[in-house]
Amino acid sequence: MANSPISAPTPRAVSVATERLLLRPVRQADVPAVTRLWTDPQVRHHLGGPVAEQVVRIRQRRVVGAPGVHAVVRAADGVLLGIVTVEPEARDGETEVAYQFLPEHWGHGYAREAVAAVVEATLTGTPSVVALTQEANHRSRRLLEAVGMTHVSSFVEYDAHQVLYRRSR
Repeated sequence: MANSPISAPTPRAVSVATERLLLRPVRQADVPAVTRLWTDPQVRHHLGGPVAEQVVRIRQRRVVGAPGVHAVVRAADGVLLGIVTVEPEARDGETEVAYQFLPEHWGHGYAREAVAAVVEATLTGTPSVVALTQEANHRSRRLLEAVGMTHVSSFVEYDAHQVLYRRSR
């Protein structure tokens, strides 16, 4: 009998569905839209500006199937709207949620719907979730408050005034 290689179990890809959205792992076909999230000046306005080209190339190789990175896809037509990322123990041991959406999809409630679903799902396995945004990013602050997060601190980081929000179980 020939020896067959034993492979480690692969973590199951977790998908979350909402009324209008499917949140699933990033696929190779999503990379062009995800790349826009890293390079679009509007998206990156409160995120330190567009990401450097060499960093984008590295991210492009790593994002497909990356744990905790959810492609947010409109269920009706499969269009990628943005991404929501969950990073366990990212900030002082707490799980952090982050999000970016393409500008043409702003103002339709997609980000709120996606972030709310991810926060709810994440809180089943961790006692709290935090999110960070620039103090000047009023749209993001309203979104975080709408999904039940509370402003807990303000500080300067990345040469900008930041606000930290938290939601606990």
